Amino acid sequence: MLNHRALRLVWLLPMGIERPSGRRYFNLARALAKQGHRVRLLALHPDLASCARRRFVQDGVEVWYVGQMHARKSGTTPQRFGPLALLGVLLRSTAGMLWGILCSPADAYHLGKPQPINGLAALVGVMAVRNQRFFVDCDDDEVESNRFTAAWQRRVFAFWQSLLPRLARGATANTPFLMARLRRAGVPQIVYVPNGVDLSHWTLPPAAETAQLRQALGLAEQRVVAYVGTLALHNHPVLLLVHAFAAIAAQSPDVALLLIGGGEDVARLRAVVDELGLRERVRFTGDLLPALVRRYLALAVVSVDPVNDDAVARARSPLKIFESMALGIPVVTGAVGDRAALLDNGAAGMLVPPGDSAALATALHALLTDEPRRAALALAAREHVAHYAWERLAEQWIKVYQ
Repeated sequence: MLNHRALRLVWLLPMGIERPSGRRYFNLARALAKQGHRVRLLALHPDLASCARRRFVQDGVEVWYVGQMHARKSGTTPQRFGPLALLGVLLRSTAGMLWGILCSPADAYHLGKPQPINGLAALVGVMAVRNQRFFVDCDDDEVESNRFTAAWQRRVFAFWQSLLPRLARGATANTPFLMARLRRAGVPQIVYVPNGVDLSHWTLPPAAETAQLRQALGLAEQRVVAYVGTLALHNHPVLLLVHAFAAIAAQSPDVALLLIGGGEDVARLRAVVDELGLRERVRFTGDLLPALVRRYLALAVVSVDPVNDDAVARARSPLKIFESMALGIPVVTGAVGDRAALLDNGAAGMLVPPGDSAALATALHALLTDEPRRAALALAAREHVAHYAWERLAEQWIKVYQ
Protein backbone atom coordinates (compact mmCIF):
# COMPACT_ATOMS: atom_id res chain seq x y z
CA MET A 1 0.00 0.00 0.00
CA LEU A 2 1.41 3.38 -1.02
CA ASN A 3 1.06 6.25 1.41
CA HIS A 4 0.02 9.84 0.72
CA ARG A 5 3.48 11.13 -0.20
CA ALA A 6 4.18 12.48 -3.67
CA LEU A 7 4.35 9.53 -6.05
CA ARG A 8 6.39 8.75 -9.13
CA LEU A 9 3.87 7.42 -11.63
CA VAL A 10 4.53 5.92 -15.06
CA TRP A 11 1.56 5.27 -17.35
CA LEU A 12 1.84 3.03 -20.41
CA LEU A 13 -0.42 4.35 -23.17
CA PRO A 14 -1.06 2.62 -26.53
CA MET A 15 -2.12 5.95 -28.06
CA GLY A 16 -1.07 9.60 -28.29
CA ILE A 17 -2.30 12.30 -25.92
CA GLU A 18 -4.36 13.96 -28.67
CA ARG A 19 -6.56 10.88 -29.12
CA PRO A 20 -9.82 10.79 -27.08
CA SER A 21 -8.50 8.18 -24.65
CA GLY A 22 -5.16 9.95 -24.59
CA ARG A 23 -6.92 13.14 -23.50
CA ARG A 24 -8.39 11.21 -20.55
CA TYR A 25 -4.94 10.19 -19.37
CA PHE A 26 -3.25 13.51 -20.04
CA ASN A 27 -5.90 15.50 -18.18
CA LEU A 28 -5.77 13.16 -15.19
CA ALA A 29 -1.96 13.26 -15.25
CA ARG A 30 -1.99 17.06 -15.36
CA ALA A 31 -4.33 17.19 -12.36
CA LEU A 32 -2.10 14.77 -10.44
CA ALA A 33 0.99 16.82 -11.34
CA LYS A 34 -0.70 19.87 -9.82
CA GLN A 35 -1.10 17.86 -6.62
CA GLY A 36 2.67 17.33 -6.51
CA HIS A 37 2.95 13.89 -8.08
CA ARG A 38 5.42 13.20 -10.88
CA VAL A 39 3.76 11.59 -13.88
CA ARG A 40 5.50 10.27 -16.97
CA LEU A 41 3.48 9.03 -19.96
CA LEU A 42 5.10 6.41 -22.18
CA ALA A 43 2.90 6.73 -25.24
CA LEU A 44 2.56 5.55 -28.83
CA HIS A 45 2.22 8.17 -31.55
CA PRO A 46 -0.40 7.95 -34.33
CA ASP A 47 2.24 8.92 -36.93
CA LEU A 48 5.67 8.50 -35.37
CA ALA A 49 7.54 9.39 -38.56
CA SER A 50 6.10 12.92 -38.44
CA CYS A 51 6.52 13.36 -34.68
CA ALA A 52 8.91 16.26 -34.16
CA ARG A 53 8.85 16.17 -30.34
CA ARG A 54 9.37 12.73 -28.88
CA ARG A 55 10.16 13.88 -25.35
CA PHE A 56 8.68 16.97 -23.76
CA VAL A 57 7.00 18.36 -20.66
CA GLN A 58 3.52 19.80 -20.99
CA ASP A 59 1.65 21.30 -18.03
CA GLY A 60 3.94 19.50 -15.64
CA VAL A 61 3.50 16.09 -17.30
CA GLU A 62 6.42 14.28 -18.96
CA VAL A 63 5.45 12.79 -22.32
CA TRP A 64 7.70 10.25 -24.04
CA TYR A 65 6.67 8.96 -27.44
CA VAL A 66 8.34 5.56 -27.57
CA GLY A 67 6.73 3.94 -30.62
CA GLN A 68 4.13 3.85 -33.37
CA MET A 69 0.46 3.02 -32.71
CA HIS A 70 -0.88 -0.20 -34.27
CA ALA A 71 -2.49 1.91 -37.04
CA ARG A 72 -1.06 5.04 -38.61
CA LYS A 73 -3.24 8.13 -38.63
CA SER A 74 -1.99 11.28 -40.31
CA GLY A 75 -5.37 12.36 -41.72
CA THR A 76 -9.01 11.42 -41.44
CA THR A 77 -8.65 7.73 -42.36
CA PRO A 78 -6.40 5.35 -40.38
CA GLN A 79 -3.90 3.48 -42.53
CA ARG A 80 -3.79 -0.21 -41.61
CA PHE A 81 -0.46 -2.01 -41.72
CA GLY A 82 -0.11 -5.29 -43.58
CA PRO A 83 0.65 -8.42 -41.48
CA LEU A 84 4.45 -8.23 -41.72
CA ALA A 85 4.57 -4.46 -41.31
CA LEU A 86 2.20 -4.72 -38.33
CA LEU A 87 4.43 -7.34 -36.71
CA GLY A 88 7.39 -4.98 -37.10
CA VAL A 89 5.43 -2.11 -35.56
CA LEU A 90 4.36 -4.28 -32.62
CA LEU A 91 7.91 -5.47 -31.95
CA ARG A 92 9.49 -2.01 -32.22
CA SER A 93 6.82 -0.30 -30.16
CA THR A 94 6.91 -2.96 -27.46
CA ALA A 95 10.70 -2.63 -27.32
CA GLY A 96 10.37 1.16 -27.12
CA MET A 97 7.92 0.94 -24.24
CA LEU A 98 10.08 -1.63 -22.47
CA TRP A 99 13.06 0.71 -22.82
CA GLY A 100 10.93 3.51 -21.36
CA ILE A 101 10.04 1.35 -18.35
CA LEU A 102 13.70 0.51 -17.74
CA CYS A 103 14.54 4.22 -17.85
CA SER A 104 11.68 5.14 -15.50
CA PRO A 105 11.78 3.82 -11.92
CA ALA A 106 8.39 4.46 -10.34
CA ASP A 107 6.19 3.82 -7.33
CA ALA A 108 3.41 2.65 -9.63
CA TYR A 109 3.07 1.61 -13.27
CA HIS A 110 -0.40 1.98 -14.78
CA LEU A 111 -1.58 0.62 -18.13
CA GLY A 112 -3.94 2.94 -19.96
CA LYS A 113 -6.06 0.26 -21.69
CA PRO A 114 -5.22 -3.48 -21.48
CA GLN A 115 -3.74 -3.96 -24.95
CA PRO A 116 -0.92 -6.10 -26.43
CA ILE A 117 1.93 -3.59 -26.72
CA ASN A 118 1.75 -2.01 -23.29
CA GLY A 119 0.69 -5.36 -21.81
CA LEU A 120 3.73 -7.28 -23.02
CA ALA A 121 6.04 -4.41 -22.04
CA ALA A 122 4.51 -4.44 -18.54
CA LEU A 123 4.90 -8.20 -18.14
CA VAL A 124 8.58 -8.04 -19.03
CA GLY A 125 9.62 -4.62 -17.76
CA VAL A 126 7.44 -4.18 -14.67
CA MET A 127 6.83 -7.72 -13.43
CA ALA A 128 9.94 -9.61 -14.58
CA VAL A 129 12.61 -6.90 -14.39
CA ARG A 130 11.35 -4.51 -11.71
CA ASN A 131 9.55 -7.21 -9.71
CA GLN A 132 6.47 -5.00 -9.29
CA ARG A 133 2.83 -5.51 -10.12
CA PHE A 134 1.14 -2.97 -12.35
CA PHE A 135 -2.26 -1.27 -12.37
CA VAL A 136 -4.72 -1.26 -15.27
CA ASP A 137 -7.23 1.32 -16.48
CA CYS A 138 -10.21 0.13 -18.54
CA ASP A 139 -11.99 2.85 -20.48
CA ASP A 140 -13.52 0.83 -23.33
CA ASP A 141 -14.36 -2.64 -24.55
CA GLU A 142 -11.15 -3.15 -26.51
CA VAL A 143 -12.54 -6.04 -28.56
CA GLU A 144 -15.87 -4.54 -29.60
CA SER A 145 -14.74 -0.94 -30.03
CA ASN A 146 -11.84 -1.62 -32.41
CA ARG A 147 -12.15 -2.46 -36.09
CA PHE A 148 -9.97 -5.44 -36.98
CA THR A 149 -8.89 -6.61 -40.43
CA ALA A 150 -8.43 -10.24 -39.37
CA ALA A 151 -9.98 -12.64 -36.85
CA TRP A 152 -6.59 -13.31 -35.24
CA GLN A 153 -6.26 -9.63 -34.31
CA ARG A 154 -9.59 -9.78 -32.49
CA ARG A 155 -8.46 -12.88 -30.60
CA VAL A 156 -5.18 -11.23 -29.61
CA PHE A 157 -6.95 -8.17 -28.20
CA ALA A 158 -9.46 -10.38 -26.37
CA PHE A 159 -6.60 -12.36 -24.79
CA TRP A 160 -4.83 -9.28 -23.43
CA GLN A 161 -8.06 -7.64 -22.29
CA SER A 162 -8.82 -10.76 -20.26
CA LEU A 163 -5.30 -11.48 -18.97
CA LEU A 164 -3.93 -8.13 -17.82
CA PRO A 165 -6.59 -7.22 -15.22
CA ARG A 166 -6.15 -10.68 -13.65
CA LEU A 167 -2.46 -9.91 -13.08
CA ALA A 168 -3.01 -6.34 -11.90
CA ARG A 169 -2.49 -5.06 -8.39
CA GLY A 170 -5.56 -2.86 -8.83
CA ALA A 171 -7.62 -1.19 -11.53
CA THR A 172 -9.44 1.97 -12.48
CA ALA A 173 -12.49 1.96 -14.75
CA ASN A 174 -14.65 4.64 -16.31
CA THR A 175 -18.01 2.83 -16.20
CA PRO A 176 -19.90 0.51 -13.82
CA PHE A 177 -20.10 -1.98 -16.72
CA LEU A 178 -16.31 -2.31 -16.81
CA MET A 179 -16.09 -2.36 -13.01
CA ALA A 180 -18.40 -5.37 -12.96
CA ARG A 181 -16.21 -7.12 -15.53
CA LEU A 182 -13.11 -6.42 -13.42
CA ARG A 183 -14.82 -7.82 -10.32
CA ARG A 184 -15.58 -11.02 -12.19
CA ALA A 185 -11.89 -11.20 -13.11
CA GLY A 186 -10.99 -11.07 -9.41
CA VAL A 187 -9.19 -7.70 -9.44
CA PRO A 188 -8.56 -6.93 -5.75
CA GLN A 189 -9.14 -3.17 -5.83
CA ILE A 190 -11.19 -1.19 -8.35
CA VAL A 191 -11.76 2.57 -8.39
CA TYR A 192 -14.46 4.22 -10.50
CA VAL A 193 -13.11 7.20 -12.47
CA PRO A 194 -15.42 8.38 -15.26
CA ASN A 195 -14.29 10.81 -17.90
CA GLY A 196 -14.49 14.52 -17.20
CA VAL A 197 -13.79 18.00 -18.44
CA ASP A 198 -11.37 20.89 -17.98
CA LEU A 199 -13.79 23.55 -16.73
CA SER A 200 -11.23 26.32 -17.22
CA HIS A 201 -11.01 25.53 -20.95
CA TRP A 202 -14.56 24.48 -21.79
CA THR A 203 -16.20 27.88 -21.62
CA LEU A 204 -18.13 29.64 -24.37
CA PRO A 205 -15.90 31.54 -26.83
CA PRO A 206 -16.47 35.28 -27.37
CA ALA A 207 -19.72 36.01 -29.21
CA ALA A 208 -17.89 37.77 -32.06
CA GLU A 209 -15.69 34.71 -32.64
CA THR A 210 -18.73 32.42 -32.69
CA ALA A 211 -20.57 34.71 -35.12
CA GLN A 212 -17.57 34.77 -37.45
CA LEU A 213 -17.37 30.96 -37.49
CA ARG A 214 -21.12 30.70 -38.14
CA GLN A 215 -20.72 32.99 -41.12
CA ALA A 216 -17.76 31.02 -42.45
CA LEU A 217 -19.74 27.75 -42.26
CA GLY A 218 -22.88 29.24 -43.78
CA LEU A 219 -24.80 28.77 -40.54
CA ALA A 220 -25.57 32.39 -39.69
CA GLU A 221 -29.34 31.86 -39.79
CA GLN A 222 -29.36 28.24 -38.64
CA ARG A 223 -29.89 26.51 -35.31
CA VAL A 224 -27.27 23.79 -35.02
CA VAL A 225 -27.56 20.20 -33.83
CA ALA A 226 -24.01 18.92 -33.23
CA TYR A 227 -22.19 15.62 -32.94
CA VAL A 228 -18.59 15.49 -31.72
CA GLY A 229 -16.51 12.38 -32.20
CA THR A 230 -15.00 9.88 -34.57
CA LEU A 231 -16.96 9.13 -37.75
CA ALA A 232 -16.35 5.39 -37.56
CA LEU A 233 -19.66 3.56 -37.75
CA HIS A 234 -18.56 0.25 -36.22
CA ASN A 235 -18.47 1.87 -32.78
CA HIS A 236 -20.08 5.31 -33.27
CA PRO A 237 -23.59 4.83 -34.78
CA VAL A 238 -23.80 8.31 -36.28
CA LEU A 239 -26.31 7.04 -38.86
CA LEU A 240 -28.90 7.03 -36.04
CA LEU A 241 -28.44 10.77 -35.80
CA VAL A 242 -28.44 11.34 -39.56
CA HIS A 243 -31.74 9.47 -39.96
CA ALA A 244 -33.25 11.28 -36.96
CA PHE A 245 -32.20 14.60 -38.46
CA ALA A 246 -33.76 13.62 -41.79
CA ALA A 247 -37.06 13.02 -39.96
CA ILE A 248 -37.14 16.55 -38.53
CA ALA A 249 -35.48 18.46 -41.36
CA ALA A 250 -38.71 19.20 -43.21
CA GLN A 251 -40.42 20.41 -40.01
CA SER A 252 -37.45 22.59 -39.04
CA PRO A 253 -36.03 24.31 -42.14
CA ASP A 254 -33.81 26.55 -40.00
CA VAL A 255 -31.94 23.62 -38.36
CA ALA A 256 -28.58 22.27 -39.56
CA LEU A 257 -26.56 19.24 -38.52
CA LEU A 258 -22.86 19.74 -37.74
CA LEU A 259 -20.66 16.61 -37.61
CA ILE A 260 -17.48 17.59 -35.78
CA GLY A 261 -14.60 15.20 -36.39
CA GLY A 262 -13.15 12.87 -38.99
CA GLY A 263 -12.96 9.14 -39.41
CA GLU A 264 -12.82 6.24 -41.81
CA ASP A 265 -16.54 6.34 -42.66
CA VAL A 266 -16.79 9.97 -43.77
CA ALA A 267 -17.36 8.94 -47.40
CA ARG A 268 -20.17 6.57 -46.45
CA LEU A 269 -21.85 9.20 -44.30
CA ARG A 270 -21.61 11.77 -47.07
CA ALA A 271 -23.24 9.29 -49.44
CA VAL A 272 -26.14 8.70 -47.02
CA VAL A 273 -26.56 12.44 -46.51
CA ASP A 274 -26.75 12.89 -50.29
CA GLU A 275 -29.26 10.02 -50.65
CA LEU A 276 -31.50 11.70 -48.06
CA GLY A 277 -31.30 15.03 -49.87
CA LEU A 278 -29.56 16.72 -46.94
CA ARG A 279 -26.34 17.94 -48.55
CA GLU A 280 -27.18 21.60 -47.91
CA ARG A 281 -28.25 20.92 -44.33
CA VAL A 282 -25.29 18.88 -43.04
CA ARG A 283 -21.77 20.19 -42.46
CA PHE A 284 -18.68 18.00 -42.04
CA THR A 285 -15.77 19.71 -40.30
CA GLY A 286 -13.20 16.94 -40.86
CA ASP A 287 -10.48 16.30 -38.30
CA LEU A 288 -9.93 19.19 -35.91
CA LEU A 289 -7.26 19.83 -33.34
CA PRO A 290 -8.74 19.30 -29.86
CA ALA A 291 -8.21 22.99 -29.10
CA LEU A 292 -10.60 23.91 -31.93
CA VAL A 293 -13.43 21.52 -31.07
CA ARG A 294 -14.82 23.88 -28.42
CA ARG A 295 -15.31 26.66 -30.97
CA TYR A 296 -17.38 24.43 -33.25
CA LEU A 297 -19.40 22.78 -30.49
CA ALA A 298 -20.28 26.22 -29.13
CA LEU A 299 -22.34 26.81 -32.30
CA ALA A 300 -24.88 24.19 -31.21
CA VAL A 301 -28.19 24.53 -29.39
CA VAL A 302 -28.34 20.74 -28.90
CA SER A 303 -25.61 18.07 -28.82
CA VAL A 304 -26.22 14.38 -29.56
CA ASP A 305 -24.48 11.20 -28.42
CA PRO A 306 -26.11 8.49 -30.59
CA VAL A 307 -25.73 4.97 -29.18
CA ASN A 308 -26.97 1.42 -29.51
CA ASP A 309 -27.52 -0.83 -26.51
CA ASP A 310 -24.29 -2.82 -26.84
CA ALA A 311 -21.01 -3.46 -25.07
CA VAL A 312 -19.38 -0.48 -26.80
CA ALA A 313 -21.92 1.97 -25.37
CA ARG A 314 -22.11 0.33 -21.94
CA ALA A 315 -18.31 0.49 -21.59
CA ARG A 316 -17.92 4.10 -22.72
CA SER A 317 -17.94 7.34 -20.74
CA PRO A 318 -18.21 9.88 -23.59
CA LEU A 319 -16.12 13.02 -23.38
CA LYS A 320 -18.67 14.76 -25.60
CA ILE A 321 -21.29 14.60 -22.84
CA PHE A 322 -19.12 16.39 -20.28
CA GLU A 323 -17.83 18.95 -22.76
CA SER A 324 -21.34 19.79 -23.94
CA MET A 325 -22.59 20.15 -20.37
CA ALA A 326 -19.70 22.49 -19.54
CA LEU A 327 -20.72 24.75 -22.44
CA GLY A 328 -24.36 24.66 -21.36
CA ILE A 329 -25.48 22.75 -24.46
CA PRO A 330 -28.27 20.22 -23.74
CA VAL A 331 -27.31 16.64 -24.58
CA VAL A 332 -29.60 13.99 -26.06
CA THR A 333 -28.35 10.41 -25.74
CA GLY A 334 -29.49 6.82 -25.29
CA ALA A 335 -30.37 5.47 -21.85
CA VAL A 336 -27.63 2.86 -21.77
CA GLY A 337 -24.70 2.28 -19.43
CA ASP A 338 -24.39 5.03 -16.82
CA ARG A 339 -25.52 7.87 -19.09
CA ALA A 340 -28.58 8.50 -16.91
CA ALA A 341 -26.31 9.15 -13.91
CA LEU A 342 -23.98 11.32 -15.99
CA LEU A 343 -26.97 13.49 -16.92
CA ASP A 344 -28.31 13.58 -13.34
CA ASN A 345 -31.16 11.22 -14.22
CA GLY A 346 -32.39 13.46 -17.00
CA ALA A 347 -32.18 16.75 -15.12
CA ALA A 348 -29.09 17.83 -17.10
CA GLY A 349 -29.91 16.24 -20.46
CA MET A 350 -32.44 14.14 -22.33
CA LEU A 351 -32.49 10.34 -22.47
CA VAL A 352 -34.12 8.24 -25.20
CA PRO A 353 -34.26 4.52 -25.97
CA PRO A 354 -30.89 3.52 -27.50
CA GLY A 355 -30.75 2.51 -31.15
CA ASP A 356 -34.09 4.22 -31.93
CA SER A 357 -33.74 6.98 -34.55
CA ALA A 358 -37.49 7.80 -34.35
CA ALA A 359 -37.26 8.39 -30.59
CA LEU A 360 -34.15 10.47 -31.13
CA ALA A 361 -35.98 12.56 -33.74
CA THR A 362 -38.90 13.10 -31.37
CA ALA A 363 -36.57 14.26 -28.59
CA LEU A 364 -34.67 16.61 -30.89
CA HIS A 365 -37.89 18.14 -32.19
CA ALA A 366 -39.17 18.60 -28.63
CA LEU A 367 -36.01 20.41 -27.54
CA LEU A 368 -35.74 22.53 -30.67
CA THR A 369 -39.28 23.81 -30.17
CA ASP A 370 -39.00 24.41 -26.41
CA GLU A 371 -36.48 27.14 -25.63
CA PRO A 372 -37.36 27.37 -21.88
CA ARG A 373 -36.64 23.67 -21.50
CA ARG A 374 -33.32 24.01 -23.30
CA ALA A 375 -32.41 26.87 -20.96
CA ALA A 376 -33.33 24.82 -17.88
CA LEU A 377 -31.31 21.83 -19.07
CA ALA A 378 -28.34 24.10 -19.88
CA LEU A 379 -28.36 25.59 -16.37
CA ALA A 380 -28.63 22.17 -14.72
CA ALA A 381 -25.86 20.80 -16.95
CA ARG A 382 -23.42 23.57 -16.00
CA GLU A 383 -24.07 22.91 -12.31
CA HIS A 384 -23.92 19.12 -12.54
CA VAL A 385 -20.75 18.93 -14.64
CA ALA A 386 -18.73 20.44 -11.78
CA HIS A 387 -18.73 16.93 -10.27
CA TYR A 388 -16.68 15.79 -13.28
CA ALA A 389 -13.83 18.29 -13.16
CA TRP A 390 -10.55 16.49 -13.79
CA GLU A 391 -9.18 17.76 -10.47
CA ARG A 392 -11.95 15.94 -8.60
CA LEU A 393 -11.51 12.81 -10.66
CA ALA A 394 -7.76 12.78 -9.98
CA GLU A 395 -8.57 12.62 -6.26
CA GLN A 396 -10.54 9.45 -7.00
CA TRP A 397 -7.80 8.01 -9.23
CA ILE A 398 -5.06 8.34 -6.63
CA LYS A 399 -7.04 6.11 -4.25
CA VAL A 400 -6.15 3.03 -6.29
CA TYR A 401 -2.51 3.43 -5.21
CA GLN A 402 -3.41 3.86 -1.53
